[in-house]
Amino acid sequence: MIHILAVNQQQQLVALDSIEALAAIDYQWYWIDFDQPTPEEVTHLEKTLHYHPLAIEDCLQNLQRAKLDYYDDFSFFIMHAIDPTALTQLEHDFFLSDQAIVTFHNQPSIQIDQVWQRVIKLRNGQIEKWDSYRVFYEILDKIVDHYFPIVYSIEDELNEVEDNPNEEAMPVLLDNLFDIRHQLLQLRHTINPVRDLFYRMLNSSHLKGIKDRKAYFTDIYDHLLKLSEMVASNREIANDIRDNYLSLNSHQTNEVMKVLTIITSIFAPLTLIAGIYGMNFTYMPELQTDFGYFITLGVMVVIAIAMFAWFKRKGWF
Repeated sequence: MIHILAVNQQQQLVALDSIEALAAIDYQWYWIDFDQPTPEEVTHLEKTLHYHPLAIEDCLQNLQRAKLDYYDDFSFFIMHAIDPTALTQLEHDFFLSDQAIVTFHNQPSIQIDQVWQRVIKLRNGQIEKWDSYRVFYEILDKIVDHYFPIVYSIEDELNEVEDNPNEEAMPVLLDNLFDIRHQLLQLRHTINPVRDLFYRMLNSSHLKGIKDRKAYFTDIYDHLLKLSEMVASNREIANDIRDNYLSLNSHQTNEVMKVLTIITSIFAPLTLIAGIYGMNFTYMPELQTDFGYFITLGVMVVIAIAMFAWFKRKGWF
């Protein structure tokens, strides 16, 4: 579906039904949103808007890295939002110039919808403060703001693993910890490229509209720096917790081995004597007892059960 807004020379916001209708308006700037477009609608990018084929190709190939390309009459951007449930990347493409912003996304975009609703609710006089770069800034600001709840949620999970309030077993904690580390890795693969892209944008001499609003875009860049540091810090904490758990597990294993070694050392000489003499004495009262064999088996079972219960109580199982 294609949505179109245009601002005419009288500072009036106009909603249009088709891209061809732009030719009949003396506009200052316009915004076209390709929201999960059909193949027929995608053809407007080249046939009607005359964008470069390479930029269009990047739109159609999802999971591109965050990037910025300069063309003769527009700049092309790829940004990524994050799906909060699966932590997958949601690609957002932008064709940006002084007179136009074209957004392209193959999945629903909460951020673009929020900015779109804000624009159409602008009152007379307020639209004068907006242009294509202002729309671009507002969308990027929403995208980055949506990163924070995801990172905070993972931080809470990490704190729960560290505190272990439910007294989960170590294998369960390690499984949760590895899941968290994987989530943090996914976030790093999304946030760091966007951060680097903002650095390039802020230092570019081709983007006058961004230079005019450098303070605003720098604010988003500062947020990305904070997010990047939070992800890196949480990964370090996760690694420390993992190392501590593995060290504790190794220490407990050593303690168990020490006790078992002591027990083995005590019974080793007794076993040696029993092996040498074979318990072949002339007088052994147990051999004359009718139930001596079964009593011996019972004693063996009791000893085995008692040792198992003791090991279980010590946490060795």
